[in-house]
Amino acid sequence: MNIANISPLVRMVDKLALHAPISVEDRVSLLELPYASRFFEAGSYLLRDGDTPDQCGMLVSGFAYRHKISVEGLRQIVSIHIPGEIYDLQQLHLATADNNVQALTRCEVVTISHKALRRLAAERPSVADALIVTTIVELSMSREWMLGIGRRDARTRLAHLLCEFAFRLDKHDLPPGQAYELPMTQEQLADTLGLTAVHVNRILKGLVSDGLIVHSKRGVTIPDWEVLIAEAGFNSRYLHMNPPDATVRPPDRA
Repeated sequence: MNIANISPLVRMVDKLALHAPISVEDRVSLLELPYASRFFEAGSYLLRDGDTPDQCGMLVSGFAYRHKISVEGLRQIVSIHIPGEIYDLQQLHLATADNNVQALTRCEVVTISHKALRRLAAERPSVADALIVTTIVELSMSREWMLGIGRRDARTRLAHLLCEFAFRLDKHDLPPGQAYELPMTQEQLADTLGLTAVHVNRILKGLVSDGLIVHSKRGVTIPDWEVLIAEAGFNSRYLHMNPPDATVRPPDRA
């Protein structure tokens, strides 16, 4: 039986390969990591501020978000996580969590022990590089979000987030009129963009009335991708995503 056809870790390996070269041998080793699987309902905590986890979690299905709470009790969402992503990779190096991760939707999560990941990283330097690069890319995304909240106007912030979400979900090349899932309430979008829910509602209506998007309860349709990119000033460079065929393969033998 081909493990690549049945293992939920395939999504994780594919995501790692977007940011760093993964050899066939590395892929096999990653797919052989021991893991446990469980489901979480929307709103469940996958990680809490102050936790000291001994394992990393990867989303097999569903969406999650990372957030911090101010002393006044106000929430700021600082990242969104999609299937295939390890949502707490930094805890491989930091003993105590300084943020919360909650399920946006019902999620399937697989957990891999820190011990197993560290052992594999020590045995295979390219796997260690892939894990480090993935963490660095998260920092790059955080810088872009910081720029958005600090310097972009509200409409551009939201348009930029919609572009990023489509790109990360690999939906930026959908045929015109086809929707992608955006499982966030207006309150959650507001807490992501540093706005109020009322302001988000107004901006969404503006983007719809201007023909840039079609918005339903849980999905977004982009009639013209290039027009939305121009509106958002979006450049995907900060995502540092390699082509899907970036997996390193052994050279052909003569």
